[in-house]
Amino acid sequence: MLVRDAMSTVVLTVGPAHTLRQAAALMSARRIGAAVVLDPDAGGIGILTERDVLNSVGLGQNPDTERTHAHTTTDVVFAAPTWTLEEAARAMAHGGFRHLVVLDRGEVAGIVSVRDIIRCWAPAREPAPAL
Repeated sequence: MLVRDAMSTVVLTVGPAHTLRQAAALMSARRIGAAVVLDPDAGGIGILTERDVLNSVGLGQNPDTERTHAHTTTDVVFAAPTWTLEEAARAMAHGGFRHLVVLDRGEVAGIVSVRDIIRCWAPAREPAPAL
């Protein structure tokens, strides 16, 4: 199975000036764990994860004043839609992260998460037997 078969194609994007609270609210509303940060001034694509928000709050920083640009991972490992899920899982395990931004011809095509991979690999749940 390939990354394109598992990835989410609806991607939340935020800007570098969004506050962490704004980004967290958008992520929470969509029930996702990562947002792509597009920073035209920095000329790149970054990622902000729930872990980044958690680390900031854990340090006592104010999510209403902290901006996403200060917490964005910019040395992003990108996946291609044609990668196998094994390649994606290997990249995640090697890098110690749970999300990969998927690029297709230089454009963001989706995000694949550990959860997406598990859904593809794990057998579908069967309903619990009636008591």
